[in-house]
Amino acid sequence: MSAQPEDADLSPVCLVPGPVTPDDVRTAARWLADGVAHHPDAAFDAQAGPVRWSCWATAEHVVDDLLAYALQVAGLPLLDYLPLAGPKGEDEIAHVKREAGPAGMAEVLLAGGELLAAQVGARPDTARAYHPYGLSDPEGFAAMGIVEILVHGRDILEGLTGVAPSLPEGLSARVLVRLFPDLPDSTRDLPAGEVLVWATGRSELPGLARRTRWRWDATVR
Repeated sequence: MSAQPEDADLSPVCLVPGPVTPDDVRTAARWLADGVAHHPDAAFDAQAGPVRWSCWATAEHVVDDLLAYALQVAGLPLLDYLPLAGPKGEDEIAHVKREAGPAGMAEVLLAGGELLAAQVGARPDTARAYHPYGLSDPEGFAAMGIVEILVHGRDILEGLTGVAPSLPEGLSARVLVRLFPDLPDSTRDLPAGEVLVWATGRSELPGLARRTRWRWDATVR
């Protein structure tokens, strides 16, 4: 799998935020799929960064979020998530066969990203669907899916390699603008990837302690 060029965005011009698009979801999914595809299967039993799950379980969680968000955009329920449950009644409905290995997980991540991207692209901007952090539009669900991919992808890759990767700057900038409208002014000139890591409670920034409680704002602006 080769990385797509869209988010080779190290120059400042790429940090000008714009709308979150279906292709942004695809790019994020490709970033994580490329990151997980070639690691040994046993490495996925390691803890994923600061979360309590294994790398494999965290990747499944990302897949589950992509599926859930795609279904919300497809069904447009206004009062709750669609009433789905896993085979044992658990909230998460997506599980990836472990025997498929990292290559199989990468394929499922790409498929989940494509499913969400397709649903976002098929709905008008006026569409609305429930999320517990605010009634949202297709762009909002795209942004939420990207945050799940990037932030948990960082957790996974840190668990697999021992080193937390940098996040794609352009994607990070766009989802920060869409989902985190109340960021401190002191974050404006910092790399967007680092700010997203801080905003989701995973690091400190100069003059800003690590967040112990956080949530994004999914509402339409």
